[in-house]
Amino acid sequence: MPFKSQKRSPLRHTTRATLALTCTAVALGLAAGTASAQELTSKSFSADFSAMSKLKPLAAKGKGKGKIGVLLPETATSARYASFDEPYLKKAFAEAGMAESDVIITNAQGSESNELTQAQSAISQGATVLVMDPISSGVGASIEKYAREHGVKVIDYDRLTLGGGRDYYVSFDNVAVGKLIGQGMEECLAAWNVKDPDILVMRGAATDNNATLFAQGYMSVLKPKFADKLYKLAGEPAGTWDPSVARTTFEEQFTAHPDINAVVVPNDDNANAVVSYLKSLKVPPHVFPTTGQDATLTGMQNVLAGYQCGSVYKPIYLEAQAAAALAIYLRAGEHPPLGLVNGKTMDSNEKKEVPSVLLNPIWVTPKNMAATVVKDDFVPAAKLCAGDMANDCKAAGIGS
Repeated sequence: MPFKSQKRSPLRHTTRATLALTCTAVALGLAAGTASAQELTSKSFSADFSAMSKLKPLAAKGKGKGKIGVLLPETATSARYASFDEPYLKKAFAEAGMAESDVIITNAQGSESNELTQAQSAISQGATVLVMDPISSGVGASIEKYAREHGVKVIDYDRLTLGGGRDYYVSFDNVAVGKLIGQGMEECLAAWNVKDPDILVMRGAATDNNATLFAQGYMSVLKPKFADKLYKLAGEPAGTWDPSVARTTFEEQFTAHPDINAVVVPNDDNANAVVSYLKSLKVPPHVFPTTGQDATLTGMQNVLAGYQCGSVYKPIYLEAQAAAALAIYLRAGEHPPLGLVNGKTMDSNEKKEVPSVLLNPIWVTPKNMAATVVKDDFVPAAKLCAGDMANDCKAAGIGS
């Protein structure tokens, strides 16, 4: 039987061509999406989380490997982790297209053993990347050693693990935080007409590397003033993050040095302990400058009332997005863009610089409170302006 040539079906030809074009379009789309993800910088993030959508091609099923584990430290001394970090991290991952089942978020409730166990559990559940805020550098280093042994990448979140083996660090620029505190004190001394400033300089806990960086920042501003004898340094007592200890320390220092007329305090909770004692002595507002950090509700009320010069605001939604973005790059096996990893932080124990995403903090005073913490609903106006605070809020242009 002679061979008969068969005509190719026009329909089959069209179908194959369409499939080829579709595959090409998908490939181009993924390539474009990946390129878009590489355009992210440390300044890309905002309150609407819109930048996270650029990471969808990297978070897509089949692109990334494993889960992402998030280890938060506690809730006892700071409400931020439950009220802000956890929900913001969940939102950041969701906006990037990560399945809820691929993100494991735990809180150690202040227990180092819990944090280590939670890290091990996340890895056993398939986590290939950990985002960790270590309770201490000791447990942080143990977690990072365990992670390395299991081929898991680690991002230090908010607090650097000294002597650890993390891959990246995400935080606000903590030296810049300290500089804002120092500059805020300078401005306040002038605005409140404080004569012959005699300043007590307080610190956070010596075990917290952030406290060291904060102090480095504010002392870089104040040391020249002390050296030129424009200000007097009343003392630098041992640091703490415990407000009750901070109050006791201040009382002892003030008793020993009654000429103290200003105090550098590295966070709002400790500042409030100092302010409470000053109020008990009937010290009026706009007389005795204090500083702070974290933009807490009480801190903002003390700022409005004239007992605290200002507070450093660190929009946690920026930090959460930066950490989530970095984790998604690592999960996908991609190098994060240089515009995102914008700095380095020294691990003073390892004498090694850690690639870092460093975000910009904001100094909040009555002049910009409405446009920052109130606008972001970090501090609700209704709570801020309750009771006796109504007139102070009105003066600052804040409505309830």
